[in-house]
Amino acid sequence: MLKVEQLRAGYGSLEVLHGVSFEVPARAIVAVLGTNGAGKTTLMRALAGLIRTCAGSISMQGQRIERLAAERRVGCGLALVPEGRELFGSLTVRENLLVGAFTRRSRAEIEADIAWVLDYFPRLKTRVHTQAANLSGGEGQMLSIGRALMSHPRLLLLDELSHGLAPVIVDTVFDVVIRLNREQGLTILLVEQNARKALSVANIAYVLQTGSIALHGTTRELMESPAVQDLYLGG
Repeated sequence: MLKVEQLRAGYGSLEVLHGVSFEVPARAIVAVLGTNGAGKTTLMRALAGLIRTCAGSISMQGQRIERLAAERRVGCGLALVPEGRELFGSLTVRENLLVGAFTRRSRAEIEADIAWVLDYFPRLKTRVHTQAANLSGGEGQMLSIGRALMSHPRLLLLDELSHGLAPVIVDTVFDVVIRLNREQGLTILLVEQNARKALSVANIAYVLQTGSIALHGTTRELMESPAVQDLYLGG
């Protein structure tokens, strides 16, 4: 689904990613682990087209997309759930979902997909006319995922999904991620500081350290790695 080769990106003269290469197989859940400052959010923003890349390539199903604008990458089937949600606070739940469907034209299909998203997140059904600014943190994260789903992505990027959420809400949100993968065949790339949770749902994982891939393997291999246990799993 996604192939990244020798990707370099950053902000102005500051390079954060130093030749990152990895692959995301179709229908898989792939996790990227790393501490604060490792470059995880920079990676996601570079993949989504929100920052320019300095070098390297990004291919989605064989199509090079690193030169495409962010909105065109959405049209190619890539959607980002950003760190911090970044909802439109003055818009309602329904209006935020409609924003997520900006690349689409069929009103009937959009309405059907709003109902579909709300079935995955029933807590939002009673909040559909509530402004996003008045949602709880967990409801906001659900809406952020739902907004991304409205573009009909083939690849969903999830940036720090568990950040700031109570454990019970983390479990709820990750359960939906697993269902989307199994029921819809959605390919998912997630970056996550909660390494234990990420490894429990992913098939493959990469460890990002100071802008470079330091380790990779199946989630079982990484969970058994002494380095991963010491750094991310508490020994």
